[in-house]
This record gives sequence, structure tokens and C-alpha cells, in this order.
Amino acid sequence: MRTFDAIIIGSGQGGTPLSKKLAKAGWKTALVEKDFIGGTCINNGCTPTKTMIASAKVAYTIANANALGIITNGYSININEVIARKRKVVNSFRNGSQQGVEKTENLTWLFGSASFIDKKKIQVQLKDGTTEIITADKIFLDVGNRPSVPSIPGLEQVSYLDSTSMMELTEIPSHLLIIGGGYVGLEFGQMYRRFGSEVTILEQGKRFLSREDEDIAEVVEDFLKKEGIRIVTNAQVTKVEKQSVKLQLTVRINDIDEIIECSHVLVAAGRTPNTDLLNLPATDIAINERGQVVVNEKLETSVEGIYAIGDAKGGPEFTHISYNDYIILTNNLLYNKAETTLGRMIPYCMFTDPQLGRIGITETEARKKGLPIKVAKLPMEKVARAVETGDTRGVLKAVVDAETGKILGAAIVGEEGGEIMSVLQMAMAGGITYKTIADMIFAHPLYAESLNNLFLNLE
Repeated sequence: MRTFDAIIIGSGQGGTPLSKKLAKAGWKTALVEKDFIGGTCINNGCTPTKTMIASAKVAYTIANANALGIITNGYSININEVIARKRKVVNSFRNGSQQGVEKTENLTWLFGSASFIDKKKIQVQLKDGTTEIITADKIFLDVGNRPSVPSIPGLEQVSYLDSTSMMELTEIPSHLLIIGGGYVGLEFGQMYRRFGSEVTILEQGKRFLSREDEDIAEVVEDFLKKEGIRIVTNAQVTKVEKQSVKLQLTVRINDIDEIIECSHVLVAAGRTPNTDLLNLPATDIAINERGQVVVNEKLETSVEGIYAIGDAKGGPEFTHISYNDYIILTNNLLYNKAETTLGRMIPYCMFTDPQLGRIGITETEARKKGLPIKVAKLPMEKVARAVETGDTRGVLKAVVDAETGKILGAAIVGEEGGEIMSVLQMAMAGGITYKTIADMIFAHPLYAESLNNLFLNLE
């Protein structure tokens, strides 16, 4: 049995930098990874999807080029080349991350699957077929999650796709049906619609994008439907069957059964934490009803010296949150700080085209809490840069404190909506009021300059 100062299980966007940071600080560190360095983000999440979305964006631009005076002779989609480019980008990111790990002193990389055999003892089934037992006083769980498979009669008997296998499909579906109307489903739906598929998206909830204000959700739904995507809410799949060369789904929509035929089914109905692979019953580590590791505000589990970061602990499941978890842990463990997860701002961006960038509180949440607020809105058709580039889809919206003038939240739907949102995030972090932004000098004609007019609406 080898003894380390720290063991990190999982090499995601929190685990990898954490392992390197601890090793460079003199800790004898082990990093255990069963698949590929980089975790979900690099290998089958952010990096590959956004790479393929870029190809779909080019297709959309060409298809709509006539409106800008550019006459094209048509185009075709080479899905094999799209996938090849995606693989090249992923391999580049993955190899760079792996090389960084391998070059770090005091850091041992174990390629295999880890599971507990005692509170602080871990068995690693190495890829070479051997087994090793390791132990450490500090253990960090960064095991991430995987696509969930809903319990639908007949689903397991057909060749359905998930968000990972979808990106290796070397044919363009004639009709792609997506189970799940969340951000993953919408990004894939728009992507494959632009590649030429008929697309139907089924959302189980009664509201489309229920985490967003209704007016924001309506803007997103509108531009997706204008591209020819069918979006159905309050839809529950009750049966899946194979019919000749097609798949047939029985879908209960508003309490009425409808039969929908398609060529391919993509399941994008949430994700399941990989904690079930760790043999947690061998420890006293508490998990919740969803299988997520329970942690306190300092990311500590119910066992002293064991921590959890990233998606496996629940909460906002974003790459940037996992990375911030790493920052909190290293500041506390190496620099004796007392940082916590309490009160941290949670930005996110949905990479449809146009994007939806979000930060802070929504108008709906603010009104439920009875906060004194003012709401600023500006349609993208009033933004000079949007008019000039020929894409006026979207809206800017911000919620401000009516008494202090500080920004409480924002939703930006538009070209580079995430970048505009980030400007407001920095303003929120610095306590800058909307009046200051309304009078601020921005370079003309940036998208960010639209923030002048957005907040002048409140004057």
C-alpha cells in the first residue's frame, strides 16, 4: 500500500489543477483517472460540443448569406469532417492537460478505476490489469456525472443516443427526436437542425426553460421555432418501439397520446453522479437522494479530510464551478484562508445561437422575494452592432435594486450574449451601479455599448 499526502479521484476541471497545485506545494499527490484526463468538459462536454456548434453556425451563416448581399451556390455538410475536427480539438486539449500532469513533480498519475475499501483506503483497478491500494489523509472526489437514462418502456431495446454517442454519429438523422428540453437538448437540437435534420424536442415540464423568466424563455423559443424546430412542453414519453427502419414513440402531450416517428432518439434528460462507482458504503460519506455527495460550505464531506468538488456534489453543475471549487480548496488548505461557497455568483451561458448568458437573480425570483426592483429591457433590434451585423435576434434584460441602483441580475440573449453578461458580472462584483454604466464610455460600436441604452431606459 502506497501512502500519499493527497489523493484526487477524477481529473476534471477542478481535480487536475488541484492535483498540480498540491504537488507543487510539496504534497505527495496521486491523481486517479479511469478514462481521459480533462473530465467531461474536455472529452465529451464543453469542448467537443462547442467545436461542433461552430460548424453548425457556419452552415447557418451560409444559408442566410443572401440577406447580407452574398450569393452562394449552396453547401453540403460533411459530418465526418465535422467529427474529425472535433476529435482533433479534443485530443489537443486532452494531450495538453495530460502532459501538464505528467511533467509535475510529486504528482503520480494512476490510470484506472478507484473505489473505497475503507474510510481512507482506496483500491485502484489499473488499466494494465493490476490492482493497487493507496491511502492518504486528504482525499478529494471529482468523479463528475454521466447522462441519465429515464425509465421508459422499450427505450433499452432500441439504439438511443446520449450526449456522448451523439457526437460520434457518422450520419445526419433524417428526424432527430430529443427527450429533454434543457440546455444540452437545445444546443444539440439547433446544431442538428442546421446540419439538415428535422428536429423535435420534448420537454416534460409545463414551461419551456422554467429556470428563466417567461419573457426570456419566449425569446429563445421563438428563434428556435423560426429555424423549424418543433418544441413540445408537458410531454411525457410512455413507450418506445422499433418499427421497420424507424422508431415510434408514444408521447402523452397535455394528457393526450400522440404517436411520433423518428429516425434517431437523443436522451438529454439530466445527468447521474458517478458516486455509485466509489463503493461509498465502505466509508461514512453521506450522499443525498440523487446520489450526490453532501458537502458543507467549505466542500468538506461528512468524513474529516475528504472533500468533494464539481458535479458529483450537486449544486450548479458547470465547469467553471468545479474550477472555483478548486480555488476555494487551495486557498484554504495552502494559504490558511477561510473561503466558502456561500454567496458566490453563478454565471452560465447556454450556447445556442444566439447565446443566453445569465448572472444573478431573475425578475421572477426578485418579485417572489418582495425586493424593491427596477427592470431594464432592450431588444437586440435596438442595438446598433446587432443591426449592422444583420442579426437582431434576442434581448438584454437586467434587474436592479431600486434603492441602491446596484445590479442584481441579468439575462442577455444575443450574439456573444455570454460576453455581455460577463461585463455585468464584473460590475456586480465591483458594486457598480446601473447609473455608472449608463454614463460609461464604451468603444463604438460594440455589443457592450448597448448597456448604455439598456440602463438609460431606467432614467
